[in-house]
Amino acid sequence: MSWIVCFCISVVFIIISIIYAIVASSNRKQKSNRGMILSPIRIMFIGLILASVFMFIPVYIYEYNLNGFHVFEAILLSIHNMIRLFFVDGELSFIKDHVEQNNLFGDFYFVYASFLFIGSSIATVGFILSFFKSLTARLKLRFTRKSSIYLFSSLNENSLILAKDIYTHDKDCIIVFFDVYEATEGDDPADVLIKEAQRLGFICFKDDILNFSLSKTRNNMFLHVFIIHDNESDNAYKALKLFQIYKDRDKTNFYVFSSQIESEVLLAKADSGKILVRRINSIRSFIYYELYNNGLKLFQNAVSVGSEKVISIVIVGMGNYGTEMLKALTWFCQMDGYHIQINAFDNDEDALNRFRAMCPELMDSAHNGNFSDDGEAQYIINIHSGMRFDTPFFYQALRDIKQISYVFVALDNDVDNIRTATNLRMFFERMGIHPTIQSIVKSTAKKEALENATNYSNQPYDIQYVGDAESLYSRNVIINSDLETEALNRHLRWGKEDDFWRFDYNHNSSMASALHTKLKKALDIPGARVLPDQRSEEEKVALRKLEHRRWNAYMRTEGYVFSGSLEKRSRNNLGKMHHCLVTFDLLSPEEQQKDDH
Repeated sequence: MSWIVCFCISVVFIIISIIYAIVASSNRKQKSNRGMILSPIRIMFIGLILASVFMFIPVYIYEYNLNGFHVFEAILLSIHNMIRLFFVDGELSFIKDHVEQNNLFGDFYFVYASFLFIGSSIATVGFILSFFKSLTARLKLRFTRKSSIYLFSSLNENSLILAKDIYTHDKDCIIVFFDVYEATEGDDPADVLIKEAQRLGFICFKDDILNFSLSKTRNNMFLHVFIIHDNESDNAYKALKLFQIYKDRDKTNFYVFSSQIESEVLLAKADSGKILVRRINSIRSFIYYELYNNGLKLFQNAVSVGSEKVISIVIVGMGNYGTEMLKALTWFCQMDGYHIQINAFDNDEDALNRFRAMCPELMDSAHNGNFSDDGEAQYIINIHSGMRFDTPFFYQALRDIKQISYVFVALDNDVDNIRTATNLRMFFERMGIHPTIQSIVKSTAKKEALENATNYSNQPYDIQYVGDAESLYSRNVIINSDLETEALNRHLRWGKEDDFWRFDYNHNSSMASALHTKLKKALDIPGARVLPDQRSEEEKVALRKLEHRRWNAYMRTEGYVFSGSLEKRSRNNLGKMHHCLVTFDLLSPEEQQKDDH
């Protein structure tokens, strides 16, 4: 009877471990491994151990006629023999000598035991190889002579793109990925990523980044940590735990990929010690980088209307890309001699109401469309809700705008973006105008195929496709050293460096100010190229007014409103209320001079 009972228990352990390993493996592929404490390989290893122990128990019970308390001896002996089994020292003949011969169950038991003998040997060899592979990688990290190390919390398409671009610019570095589990199928996307990472010489660990510390690595090495899981909700929590490991280490930078408000709140007051922490909103970073490099073209392509030049912008799609672009262009295009007009279209019936709730003072009638004061932000924003892009109503709305200088297409998918951008080029040709058209295309392969595309008459569509993964997750976009250096220098005129990295408000507002300063110099605005004390009084006043215009527009795109009292200087960042959101002439002389840059 013991033979059958122990055999059934042993088989049950094997079945449970296989099922558990399959579920764990599936969850890891889907990046939903919450609750899965062990890896699939370790689960199978434990299943083999328990199955082997129960396979040996009836052998010892019948060999030594053990019963009662002495059954415990059989269990201990079974564990001993299991250990021999995993060290490739077990003897299959031991089972054959004791199992009942010339019996169907006995034959089946012997076959099952053979399976466990082979499986345990393979598992042992695999474990040893895996151990030495991991040990070699760990030693390489501990004793490396490289100048910098880049740690990535996860291996996915975006993190690999960023790592490859970093490696292109910095060959003297080590790149490490964590939470890497090889796929079972050779053509699985995860397996393709792993092979590409290994081909480039990057180190891949199965361990979670939380279980691996480099805090004791030489402090003269730069350490860059990218928390870049697909699930943004986990990134901030993982960063908080890592701060405890690395907070006392010099030359350590963290990049936490999350645009969610909870991450801003969690990271702002966290004890990060010496670590410089950046919360990455990849879409905003991409748009700032695009404006930093190509923003001048908006002004060069402006339409002349009398003595003024009009930057007439159309945004198609008010998702994350479209909304972020609308907000950025509102403050970026504040410039003497130019008017900005933005028409945004979205098929959501509540698009206008959603944006009003996000930026209430930006859209109110007192500011939107008001050009009466040169010391206040000047713009026109029209949001057309519930607009389908395959109807005559959409094209009639474009016709009513007449002069259009720039179009940004940012719908939900590449197919809609390409089709809409192509149709818009056809429509504008019929109108006799040729505005710049930029369209989001997330696929790098599609972007490359579409570059310099022409129709059958060899006429170029002249559409710029942007926003693909290789552009969005490039070193310059994420780290953006030139723009960030300028922004930090600007911030240090009035604040501490730690506050620049820790608080999104300081970082983003300084980045926006640096962007606009570069633009003023490029447009040769009088006095912009010289230091404040070298400007004439007229130049000082004009630049102060212009900077306050830009600042007002920026603050309102961030959701800020006037606090209701300029005299009491009643600023409330929690309520996004600021006392300086007034026209330039209402500011005190001290406040006006703060805009000297």
